[in-house]
Parts: sequence; C-alpha cells; structure tokens
Amino acid sequence: MSDTGDRAPRTRRSRLLGALALMGPGFIVGAWQFGPGNLTSAVQAGSLHSYDLIWVIAVSTILMLGFTDMSVRIAIASDRSLIQMIKKHLGKITGLAAGIGVFLITLMFSVGNAVGSGLGLSFLFGGSPTVWTLVCTAVVAGVVWAPNYYKIFERGLLALIALMSVGFALSAVLTRPDWVEVADGFVPSLPAEAGLLVVALVGTNFSINAAFYTGYASRERGLRADQYKATTLADTIPGIVAPGVMTILVIVAAATALQATGGTAATLADLGKVLEPVAGPIGATVFALGFTGAAFSSMIANATAGGTLLSDSVGWGNKLDRHRVKAMICVVLAFGVAVTLISQGAPIQLIITAQALTVIVAPLLGILLLIMATRREVMGIHVNRWWQTVLGLLGLAAILATCYRLLTALLG
Repeated sequence: MSDTGDRAPRTRRSRLLGALALMGPGFIVGAWQFGPGNLTSAVQAGSLHSYDLIWVIAVSTILMLGFTDMSVRIAIASDRSLIQMIKKHLGKITGLAAGIGVFLITLMFSVGNAVGSGLGLSFLFGGSPTVWTLVCTAVVAGVVWAPNYYKIFERGLLALIALMSVGFALSAVLTRPDWVEVADGFVPSLPAEAGLLVVALVGTNFSINAAFYTGYASRERGLRADQYKATTLADTIPGIVAPGVMTILVIVAAATALQATGGTAATLADLGKVLEPVAGPIGATVFALGFTGAAFSSMIANATAGGTLLSDSVGWGNKLDRHRVKAMICVVLAFGVAVTLISQGAPIQLIITAQALTVIVAPLLGILLLIMATRREVMGIHVNRWWQTVLGLLGLAAILATCYRLLTALLG
C-alpha cells in the first residue's frame, strides 16, 4: 500500500521532469516573437484603440501554432535541414531565396532589438541608450562564441521568458482592468486608421520566419520522431501561446493605464511610464524590466536564426558550433548596431516600420513550409492532415492580406 502511494508521486515527478526536459525550441521562437517591436506595437494598440485589437493577437497565435508545428514535423521527418530539403525537392534557387529571405528579415528585426535593449537599460539605470546598446550587443556576441552555445542560448531564453511572464502578468493586475471589457476585445473589429498598426501586430505575432527556424532549433536539440506528441504539449503549444498571452496583457495594461490618464504612448519615455499613473514608480520599473528582457531575448534568438539560415543556404552548414555560423550571427548583430547609431527620427516608428516590413518576405516562407508539409514523400506519417492544410491556407491568406494593407499604407 505504501509502495503504491510512493510510486504515484514519483511517476508524476518523472513526467514533470520529462516535460521540462523537452522545453526549448518553441520557447526560443516565442522569445524571438516577443521583442521590442511586439511590445511597442502592443502598447500603442492599447493606448490608441483600447482592447479592440486583442482579437488580432489571438488569431495570430493560432496561425503561428499551425506553421510552427509544420516546421517541427518537417524537422523530425527528414534527415537534413529545412533549407536543404527545399533545395532537394524544389530547387537550389528556391532554397537560397528562402535562407536569404529569413536573413533579411532578421536584419530588420535587429534594429528594433538594438534600439530596445539600449532604451530598456537606460530606463533602469540611466545613461545613454546608445552606450547600453553597444554593451548589450557586445555581451551577446561574446556568448555566441562560447562553447556549448546552444545550451546557454536555450536555458537563458527560458529564464527570461519566465521572468517576463511574471512581470507582464503583474503589470496587467496592477492596472485593475475591467475584465468583461477585455473579453469583448476578442470579438473582431477594425478601428479606423489602425491599418499599419494591425500589420505590425500580425508581423510580430504571426512570425513565419520564426516558425521557419523552429525546425532548426528542434534538430539542434536532437528531437526524435517518437517525442513529437510530448514535445507538442510541453514545448510547441506553451512556447507559442506564452508570447501571445504576454502581448494581450501588455495591451490590457496600456489600455487601462492610459485610459485613466487620457494620454497616448507617443514616445518611448511614455512607454516607460505607462503604468506609473495607476501603479506608482514600481509600474515603470516593471515595464522597463519587461521591455529590456524582451529586447535582449529577441536580440539573441533573432541573430542566431538569421546567421544560421544564411549560412545553411550558402552551404556553410547550420550547426551552432561552426565558426562560419557564429560569424553570420555576429553580422546580424553588427547591422542592428550600425543602423541604430546612424538612424534619425522617433525610435517607436523605426521599430514598428521595421517589424511591419518583415511581412513582405513572409509569403514565400509560408508557401514553402506548406508545400513541404503536404508532401508525403518528405513527411511520411507526419504529413499534414486536412485541417492542418486548411489552417495553413488561412495563414497564407492572412499574410497576403497584411502585405496588401502594408503596401497601401506605405503608398497612401
């Protein structure tokens, strides 16, 4: 009797440890998604449109789950990387275009990450944002060249996501929103003059380039086909849902706090003080910690993905222990710093525009993921089911719609 009683807790403990051991690739993608552009556009969404755009985050998260799952299944079903599989089945030019496309997207993201990391630390400790940007970039570059980089990379991002989750949950609670009104935000509506902001929200929450990289992280992790179901429950779903929930919490906090003061988040100084009117100085500190964590985690994941995909597409390999891969990662970091140093104008607009522009390359990546995931000769038993293909087609429709809105906004 006693032996049976002891066995049950041990079994539950072993299952919990097994689930924790599978956490990694999905959360890396989540950390990449939840960067300063995501946070900035979420604060503006709450400030300008209250809770009305929460539904955009919910839909984007569902679509993101579908494409991330495709990337994971492609990784476990094949004996080579996604770019190499595309080259084999769809041609070398197509594979090269995909790798360069992701690399170009990461260059755009690197600007927001560099700006955001410096601003976040300047909020916390004072001093020049530019100096803090240089410090953050130097730290990340140093970690990239460390032995066992992937383990440091993965564990560090898991810790940052845990801290950010607590911070933004606390931020939302401190503002004391009307949760019934928050629930109404899940009902689709499109406020006037929200076009480019919706594109930015979709571009940062439904990130095809991040989904594309998930397979690489899964292969780096050594994920096996027999672990697919377990890793879906322990890693893919929570890793993608987490940034969606955090984004919604930021919208809620910004909407509630700024409704109380009648203001808007027009500058990054406003963002740093978004919670202060209702939560006191601790609100601004919580926001700054979250903003810094988002920028720093996204900086690491974004540069890693961009360097890996470019290196793989040109035939230099895709493992993080290769020096050429590390060098390409540093190229992404250097680009972000360079643009930050020479750019002029409002940082918020710089971040939002950079994130929105990433939607232009996304259709190609989405089409390639969907094509590969529906090929039985590639996928075997992991080939798309009908509902997964339908979800993928809906995702492509959303990508094309946001591309159209972006182009009309920029031209009009």
